[in-house]
Amino acid sequence: MNDSLAAVEIPQPTPRSTRPEILAEEIIERLTYRIGKDAKVAKPHDWLTAAILVVRDRIIDKWMESTRRVYKTGDKRVYYLSLEFLIGRLMRDAVSNLGVMQELRDALSSLGVDLHVIAGLEPDAALGNGGLGRLAACFMESMATVDIPAYGYGIRYVHGLFRQQMADGWQVELPETWLAHGNPWEFERRESSYEIGFGGSVETIGGYDEPPRYVWKPAERVIATAYDTPVVGWRAQRVNTLRLWSAQPIDPILLDAFNAGDHIGALRESNKAEALTRVLYPADANPAGQELRLRQEYFFSSASLQDILRRHLQQYPDFSTLPDKVAIQLNDTHPAVSIAEMMRLLTDVHGLEFDDAWEITRGTFSYTNHTLLPEALESWPVPLFERLLPRHMQIVYAINAKILLEARKAKSFNDQQIRAISLIDENGDRRVRMGNLAFIGSHSINGVSALHTDLMKVTVFSDLHTLYPERINNKTNGITPRRWLMQCNPGLTSLIREAIGDRFLDDTEALRALDAFAEDSGFQEKFAAVKHANKVQLANLVGSRMGVRLDPSAMFDIQIKRIHEYKRQLLNIIEAVALYDQIRSRPELDWVPRVKLFAGKAAPSYHNAKLIIKLANDVARVINNDPAVRGLLKVVFIPNYNVSLAEVMVPAADLSEQISTAGMEASGTGNMKFALNGALTIGTLDGANVEMRDHVGAENMVIFGLTAEEVASVRAEGHEPRAIIERSKELSQALDAIASGVFSPDDRSRFTGLIDGIYNHDWFMVTADFDAYAAAQRTVDQIWTDPKSWYSKTIRNTARMGWFSSDRTIRQYASEIWRA
Repeated sequence: MNDSLAAVEIPQPTPRSTRPEILAEEIIERLTYRIGKDAKVAKPHDWLTAAILVVRDRIIDKWMESTRRVYKTGDKRVYYLSLEFLIGRLMRDAVSNLGVMQELRDALSSLGVDLHVIAGLEPDAALGNGGLGRLAACFMESMATVDIPAYGYGIRYVHGLFRQQMADGWQVELPETWLAHGNPWEFERRESSYEIGFGGSVETIGGYDEPPRYVWKPAERVIATAYDTPVVGWRAQRVNTLRLWSAQPIDPILLDAFNAGDHIGALRESNKAEALTRVLYPADANPAGQELRLRQEYFFSSASLQDILRRHLQQYPDFSTLPDKVAIQLNDTHPAVSIAEMMRLLTDVHGLEFDDAWEITRGTFSYTNHTLLPEALESWPVPLFERLLPRHMQIVYAINAKILLEARKAKSFNDQQIRAISLIDENGDRRVRMGNLAFIGSHSINGVSALHTDLMKVTVFSDLHTLYPERINNKTNGITPRRWLMQCNPGLTSLIREAIGDRFLDDTEALRALDAFAEDSGFQEKFAAVKHANKVQLANLVGSRMGVRLDPSAMFDIQIKRIHEYKRQLLNIIEAVALYDQIRSRPELDWVPRVKLFAGKAAPSYHNAKLIIKLANDVARVINNDPAVRGLLKVVFIPNYNVSLAEVMVPAADLSEQISTAGMEASGTGNMKFALNGALTIGTLDGANVEMRDHVGAENMVIFGLTAEEVASVRAEGHEPRAIIERSKELSQALDAIASGVFSPDDRSRFTGLIDGIYNHDWFMVTADFDAYAAAQRTVDQIWTDPKSWYSKTIRNTARMGWFSSDRTIRQYASEIWRA
């Protein structure tokens, strides 16, 4: 809403009725006067838009009330800066949280329209890649649910992350056109537009008897314009704002060039601006891609900070109270340039002294780290950073000098420690370390699981932790139970309500009462029936999309994640090959029918990840067409993984694959979603699996493999994968089959390089964990053959996952970091 309205006393609107007949009347009115369609000729997408507009009107009333309330009370606001917000479809989320699902269903039914059908037409917003973006979306919903005033800030990508298709088993990236027909949830805010500069030079102003002032004169400028989407909390207690920035040129067309006949060149400024917000994670394997990525990160960071400071000055006389009224959370290193930008805005634009600006900046920012991989902590070549953001480069050097002098004097850091904490990496080409900048410029740095946080202190930030031992803290991730139980699994939700009542709808930890039903045979039968129905739904989806027939009575073994070597989809595939060999070799044994399902996207420039997808598809083609397997094993890779696909796959999972190399997964949230929906976890002691074991009980998970400490020890002592392979008959035979072209007869050397990497270095410990993983899978088989034991364990998973709600996580952020 327009912030200026908050200062004016405006009469409250009359609450809108939610009676089905009133909703039906309004849907027809929107269909007629907003969309221009007669109900007799309206198409399903017209009904969807009309229904969204009716729901949206009810949200707007609560949205405006929420904003006015913040201005009236002066409550502290939280600003969540994230390059990704994987929000998924919003229709069902909003309707459920408003509490009008049945009323809307009845209203549409009276008009001859099926709510489920039209809700399935809503496009997934392509604003994220995986766990990072979905976490941001869960957090936004939970902040509204627990009544914390908050804005999410990100980029309004036109295409976002690519749409994934398969061409002969290879990933093909196509543009995702989610905005092609508009977005009825969003509101353009033309008044919230800011200039964003790039390049140019810095001038120093001031005489010899006065402190210098610095004026950045950018060579390029674009306009950032805000688009707002309301985020509804549970029971609509609060509606917060997701503000996404779109880039526009200052001069959309160069008329002189156009009139001179250069019709394409006349649009170059428009094209350059629009490229900023076209695609999420442009490939950065080349200099042009790196520059675009840095431009994107600065673009949304600068626009967000200008907006935040403008809003603060609208209420308060100066910035001395900024840390008391504003909390800015950096979601990973992507918005880390915000530290330098805040310093620039406070000193150069608003005239604060450097030390005062630094104290305010550090008191306002906090940073969430999501990775222990040094290469995943972004860094930028100094020449690129200096050319694109010359004033920020000066500020980075000034901050660096301040911190290094402090470390040398106060902590007696040696040269090696100084090099480790420096904002400039001097090893090889000089680079600006964005992880260090985020750490140094924040008063709080949190990990996202207990293990991750402990490892962060002794690995990527060990020397910074020595310098600032009080800053690192843990906030274990969570998921919103509204989307990941109530909405995606209505059958299980109804069953739980029937068993223990409704308290868990508002307090997820009340699910613990379900423990009492874990051994109840009647409840187990109902629980199994819900799971079977969900599996039928997934089987139907796979059948319609891919033409592959699945047996819902088989075990559905699912791994859905971003494709990355450390997440070890490769380990899963190799074990599938080994199992395939065993089934053919020992057909007389009583094998458990199993369907291995994969989904996930590989970064366009990540060769090995794309090769793993191809391997999964090649293995699937051979196994699924071999009559010797007798349907006991199938492998399926479902293309174009997104939130909507996850909402079908998660409730259908019997077995949840959480098998990353220990010490490399920060937390994971897929593990939480699966367990909440009654899946058994097979996994390593990595990320939040450790805390899940503590809450769920080790007897209700299947844990295998090296621990993080053991992985570090093996690497330090010298890992010898070849020797391990030679000792493991099943592993060596599976690797030989893949490497020799059994699954790639058209190109027998296709996977040779991939397998050579396992033989020669195997950084991700596939060989070290294979035998333990294969044995764990046979343990899973044994549990599966005893349905009473299986459902006892899976019911206890659902019952004991309440602590992993993102509501709990957000309350911890609010009390321990944001003080909101």
